[in-house]
Amino acid sequence: MGKEEAKKNLIMRLKRIEGQIRGIQRMIEEDKYCIDILVQVAAARAALDKVGLAIFEGHTRNCLVEAIKEERGEETIEELMTLVMRFIK
Repeated sequence: MGKEEAKKNLIMRLKRIEGQIRGIQRMIEEDKYCIDILVQVAAARAALDKVGLAIFEGHTRNCLVEAIKEERGEETIEELMTLVMRFIK
């Protein structure tokens, strides 16, 4: 998948998540059953995690590889490890 196609895919996913969030807001406004709302919150969180992982993969496959070629691998790996620690919190 090319960079532009990947970007388009991420934006489509984010728009879908945006719709999920609006749906959750509407459910709260309409006093829907709490369990149903929580299920939707979990689905939105999972979808956002997938977006994060896709960006993480792109960074690893592109930016990290480029940094290693430019002999900036060590600092980029440190940056990547910091990112991993933030992401899994």
